[in-house]
Amino acid sequence: MSGRPVSPYWRKTRRLTLNLLLIWIALTFGINWFARDLNHIVVLGFPLGFYLGAQGSMLLYLGLIWYYNRRMKKLDAEFGIADD
Repeated sequence: MSGRPVSPYWRKTRRLTLNLLLIWIALTFGINWFARDLNHIVVLGFPLGFYLGAQGSMLLYLGLIWYYNRRMKKLDAEFGIADD
């Protein structure tokens, strides 16, 4: 690194991004890791692992994107860089 101090805005932005990335990785691999165990539960004739892998994970990813957007708007407003 160049030795310059990192601003509080970028520190908080990086921390948020890293935390959500770790959650994303845990969800992605966690659902796949336990899919076989979840397949013993049947919903509408299909195994639960199928639902979580196909539709549930997409809803969780959308939730992460929504949360990131909400938190970034708050951070932007807190540091006076909101573009509205």
